[in-house]
Amino acid sequence: MRSVRLFFFLPAIIISAGAFPRDGVRATELSFPVLSFPVVDTGQSRCYGIRGGAQWSCPSPGESVFGQDAQYATHPPRYRDNGDGTVSDLVTGLMWEKGFTRDVPWREAPARATQATTGGHSDWRVPTIKQLYSLMNFDGATGLVADMSRTPADAKPYLDTDVFDFEYPTEAQTVSRGRPLRFIDAQYISSTAYRGLTMRGNATFFGVNFADGRIKGYGQEPHMRAGFYLRLVRGNPAYGINEFHDAGNGVVTDRATGLAWMKVDSGHESLRNRLGRTHYRDGRMDWPEALAFCEGLDHLGHDDWRLPDAKELQSLVDYTRSPQGTRSAAIDPMFHATAITDEHGQPNFPGYWASTTHLDGRHPGTDAVVVYFGEALGAFSPRPGGPMGGGPPGSQMSGGPPGNQMGGRPPPPGGLGGPPGGFGGGPRSVGSKESITDVHGAGAQRSDPKVGDPSSYPVWGHGPQGDVRRVYNHVRCVRTAG
Repeated sequence: MRSVRLFFFLPAIIISAGAFPRDGVRATELSFPVLSFPVVDTGQSRCYGIRGGAQWSCPSPGESVFGQDAQYATHPPRYRDNGDGTVSDLVTGLMWEKGFTRDVPWREAPARATQATTGGHSDWRVPTIKQLYSLMNFDGATGLVADMSRTPADAKPYLDTDVFDFEYPTEAQTVSRGRPLRFIDAQYISSTAYRGLTMRGNATFFGVNFADGRIKGYGQEPHMRAGFYLRLVRGNPAYGINEFHDAGNGVVTDRATGLAWMKVDSGHESLRNRLGRTHYRDGRMDWPEALAFCEGLDHLGHDDWRLPDAKELQSLVDYTRSPQGTRSAAIDPMFHATAITDEHGQPNFPGYWASTTHLDGRHPGTDAVVVYFGEALGAFSPRPGGPMGGGPPGSQMSGGPPGNQMGGRPPPPGGLGGPPGGFGGGPRSVGSKESITDVHGAGAQRSDPKVGDPSSYPVWGHGPQGDVRRVYNHVRCVRTAG
């Protein structure tokens, strides 16, 4: 048995619970060391189809879309309300404020933490993006939107509201600049700044939106609104810090999370003969192909690989790295990340599929979570008198050649490819209607259609920031170490 490593800041010993193996029986106690960064389960408890988003009974091994999030469980969330305005997370060792402060500018958040005395404690801090994302609950649903100023009846926060306070901004709430808030404007501040620029050259921080289930980049300086929501944290400062170990066998183990990862992703040439009947032969897959790829993979002496859930995948992001800041993917350099040519013919790195369904959009359940290790693109192009993106919130604007999925071709061999110019922060060029740019940053979490014809979607133009929509993304499989 491996030696047990104790961390003085943990209030209790945290033992990895393992994931459900393929026969559906929970794994028994595993001999992991004590973890400083146990990845909390997403909370997604149901399986979903691929067309129409209808809930269905979970598939059996060998059936289509087996291996989705609800079929594996790791560290189920466990909270304790301390009755003094604080909530203890019994999995992570973090303590949170039960309530929140609204309308906080990002640069003022550290001072608010210094002044806070919630529960009689004076060591509050602004959470990192990984700490804040640990609270995300993917049993939430954005709801079917008819009017962005009103909360849909079927909306459900991506947060455990039995434990934490939460509000949807309402029609009556306004900010100092007089702009009414949308019901989805429930973005919470993290201390994590982006190593690059977004939108129109803005310095950016990452925030978690508990109303629509995403991580996106937001401007550090007030623009259309005065501030954001803030929920402070204390305890376990090591939470969110990886401890990677490369044993030289093609597997990288994170001793902080207890997860073992493929060192390469699905675009690496060593995996070309394992791609099976995927639509593309360069590592891109739709969601069913991604699930089947990991479930069927017998690789490096292990056959228990799976597609990571949203939180497992996000735990892998290195927020100190970015295409703009380090000319690399937002991942530790001991990993291989496939270089791609993106929708505007520029060098970039992929987004990766998670096994987690995202209950968002006109047909909830048809999209699955994607975490971006390269720039998260869109066509941010505000027009006078109109919302960001050049159209009404939730609309789709088109531009550029139809069907141009990541350049419509495999990445050029021997490098990033694309025309000369390299990585940049502002709009990279101007199309007939909008300019395409990095709108949310490497490390963002969004979602894409699980299946479909890429030509059915605009190259860019979904939502207020004109988010790029992809049907085919890359894959990095995971397994539980031990």
